[in-house]
Amino acid sequence: MKKISIATIIMIAGIWIAGAHAAQVDHALFASLLNRHVKDGVVDYQGVKDDEAVLDQYLEVLAAVDPDRLSADDQFAFYANAYNAWTIKLILSRYPDIRSIKELGSLFSSPWKKSIARIDGDLLTLEQIEHDILRKRFKDPRVHFAVNCASKGCPPLQGEPFAGNRLNDQLDRAARAFINDPRFNRLEDNTLWVSKIFDWFSEDFHGDVIGYFIQFADVPMRDQLEKNKGRIKVRYLDYDWSLNGT
Repeated sequence: MKKISIATIIMIAGIWIAGAHAAQVDHALFASLLNRHVKDGVVDYQGVKDDEAVLDQYLEVLAAVDPDRLSADDQFAFYANAYNAWTIKLILSRYPDIRSIKELGSLFSSPWKKSIARIDGDLLTLEQIEHDILRKRFKDPRVHFAVNCASKGCPPLQGEPFAGNRLNDQLDRAARAFINDPRFNRLEDNTLWVSKIFDWFSEDFHGDVIGYFIQFADVPMRDQLEKNKGRIKVRYLDYDWSLNGT
């Protein structure tokens, strides 16, 4: 038997590794749905319902993906898109007879604990995607502006899918848009009124909401926060769980 040199083994391994990380996911179907049926974060669920076959095709695309073959940024984009697409599918399971995603749960179960997301042979819950994968693996607080819980209090659903090659810019834009939207956050004198997200996930923001806002706030809010940081108190707004649809 002919021996294989170490150099050849290294070359073959390098080719295999490169191929393993060259996998791509086609999010075009989801892009078409978001482009047609999401405007300023408001979802036309009836329009998506009419196009549910397209959504189902996209979910089949996701189900066939091995996320471990993706780069880190492509993994983040993949799971964020999967969360958002499966959340829409969950809403459609009862639409139009639904006013809040919470109606899909019960006293003993949560809609986020339903095993619905088919990915690479597994059946995941939305909770697993958000907390066990996105938050735990990537430790990027901007995830909270990327995943959408189908509620008006949630950071608006983006009008395009996330993509690994544009991920950082997309996450920055999502964070900046949410933080500077007075519907969700506002500075009144020395009180910074913010979304409950910053309370529920305070550890993700290292317990420094004001410092995080300074990173993304526009002028004049940023200047006021920097100037009066020691005197500003943080207060949390009520969360609106009503459906983010027309």
